[in-house]
Amino acid sequence: MLDQAQITRSLAARGIEPDASQRDAIAALVALLHPQARREKLSVASERQGVYCHGLPGRGKSLVVDTVFELATCRKRRLHFHEFLREMNRRLVSEPRGDDRLGSVSRQWLDGVDLLCFDEFHVHDIADAFLMGRFLDTAISLGTRIVLTSNYAPDALLSDPEFHERFLPTIEQIERCFTVIHFDGARDYRFGGEEAEAPRFFAPLDPSNRDALRQIFVRHEGGDASLEPVTLSAAGRPLTARAAGAALLWADFDSVCVASRSHLDYLDLAGQWHGLILDNLRTDWLKKSHTLQRLVWLVDIFYDRKRALFIASDQPIEAALAGLEGAHDLSRTLSRLAEMQSRAYRSTLEEAAD
Repeated sequence: MLDQAQITRSLAARGIEPDASQRDAIAALVALLHPQARREKLSVASERQGVYCHGLPGRGKSLVVDTVFELATCRKRRLHFHEFLREMNRRLVSEPRGDDRLGSVSRQWLDGVDLLCFDEFHVHDIADAFLMGRFLDTAISLGTRIVLTSNYAPDALLSDPEFHERFLPTIEQIERCFTVIHFDGARDYRFGGEEAEAPRFFAPLDPSNRDALRQIFVRHEGGDASLEPVTLSAAGRPLTARAAGAALLWADFDSVCVASRSHLDYLDLAGQWHGLILDNLRTDWLKKSHTLQRLVWLVDIFYDRKRALFIASDQPIEAALAGLEGAHDLSRTLSRLAEMQSRAYRSTLEEAAD
């Protein structure tokens, strides 16, 4: 049976001693997963059926939830919110017309899932709000146990004043049916880690750094790998790359983030390759909100999938991002980029090379 001591030991093995908010979350998650916490479907609406963990980036929300998820023995699923939206929209396209297509697709999606964990839950537009509201209604009625991590408190979801009031019933449902834990520790666990043995981010854009990128590509793809430009597909849209191997893609920033793309493109790239060399990033481009938001999506998705990311820019990327506005969740991007440069971040590209 899963207990708090087991989770604490697992975190200790990673060098983490839980702070007060993390201990509160562990207690709530154990209560959620305890066999006695299983609810009868007819009475579930009045019970606490989930845990909602929110707070600033890097405060250990995903760390605690992922540890519990790994130890849980029930039928379970954990995914990033972008990935969930893609799956739901794909199913909706093929679902026959009816009075409640979204409810029907939600029930199909939840079939066989006892524990569902969403990482980086957020709601920024009304279409996602409508989808998520109906999905949570369905999940709660089915008795599915739900864990959400977010940078936003429930009442800060869909903050746009034009639409916020329409999402209030779902916010109230979260506050009623979930144990809400605020991760308010001072430490960002992603900063201060030991640097990776070899650099992953390069500046400026000079011949020596271009040669370093070439060496990275050849190291993972072999000396006979093709370094010829190629046009690929990302979510059905063409993408011109400098080179594409079996594990690593090398492309310029303007093709990946300046061109019109969505999170679907980056999910597709992360599905095809273990890593991406993002070359020729001119940091002035990041002052355009659409371009900046695409970079945020890219980092989110590659981090969540544990993909490698190598960036070559005209000035250090963190310095260029600091103080910028115009994109959601930029503070999370800076936190994740810090970890992606550390020894602690082990990507699937490295695992595939072992």
